[in-house]
Amino acid sequence: MDRGGETRRFLTGALLAAACASALAAAATQAPLRAARWLPPERRLPALAQAPSECLAPNDDPQTARRIAIGRAAFRTPLLLGGQAARAGLSCDSCHRNGRGNPDFSFAGLSGAPGTADVTSSLMSSHRGDGVDNPTAIPDLAGPAQTLKVPKAREGRALETFVRGLIVQEFDGPEPAALTLDGIAEYVRAVSSQACPPAQSQPIALATYLSDARAAAQAAQYALDARDPATAHLMLSAARTALGMIDERYAAPEFARERRFLRDADLELAALQHAVGAGRPDAASRIAAWLARMPRWGDPLRDREPESLFDRTRLAAALGGASAARSPGE
Repeated sequence: MDRGGETRRFLTGALLAAACASALAAAATQAPLRAARWLPPERRLPALAQAPSECLAPNDDPQTARRIAIGRAAFRTPLLLGGQAARAGLSCDSCHRNGRGNPDFSFAGLSGAPGTADVTSSLMSSHRGDGVDNPTAIPDLAGPAQTLKVPKAREGRALETFVRGLIVQEFDGPEPAALTLDGIAEYVRAVSSQACPPAQSQPIALATYLSDARAAAQAAQYALDARDPATAHLMLSAARTALGMIDERYAAPEFARERRFLRDADLELAALQHAVGAGRPDAASRIAAWLARMPRWGDPLRDREPESLFDRTRLAAALGGASAARSPGE
């Protein structure tokens, strides 16, 4: 056994983790939104105001459509990856925004130039970390087949094997439930250049995250129907992630009422996770009730959306300085 090599990798990982923690701590005092921590200052405003358009092909088969919905929600929660990624708040969507790419991604200890990531970083993985700084470009999952690391074909389940390795080894995450794994693979397969809308980007709005929260809760119902409580629990985590994305846009003191609505909705989701874990037979009906109550707290949020950080002018002011500048390519 190469104990010297193992020691070097361990020390490298420890140093990278310390550097990452320091960088995130410094950024946390400056950035009003978590995702700003892995964006270059000059790109924060455009990247936090707009997202690449999602190129998601519809599927007429109800079971496949449900798996796609499950995969889409899993793609958006850091809890899927676990480990350092979850602690930092990184999800699959952080690198592949709306299933695409992220030319602005710049994470301390993980990226080189913006839009790159080291998939063998000791910062994120004790399995694949090689102690070598070798970031590569993040691919667009709707891009040409030759730019992707693995074929999307269902035959041989190469995509499922790749996704599992990414979660369990590249990010030291927990073993994904079967339905979760199948769902992510189906979601990635459904991301296609042929399904791209005319507009290359779309504004990030309150409706974006409300829709994500609703879709994730519905996906939890699908998972319960399939008798997969582990996936249902993760789907509820994805719904909570979406609420957190809303909450940080309403962080100012004058939004205390709106944030209380969000906190109460989040506490209900936490209680639902407990009910799912305990095998409560009323879990599905309680999720339906949560969905039915969404307008009660969603509508007040919509009323004040123009005053929140969903408004581009207010977001620019909150980001400040170079991050508020409009880049030439925007």
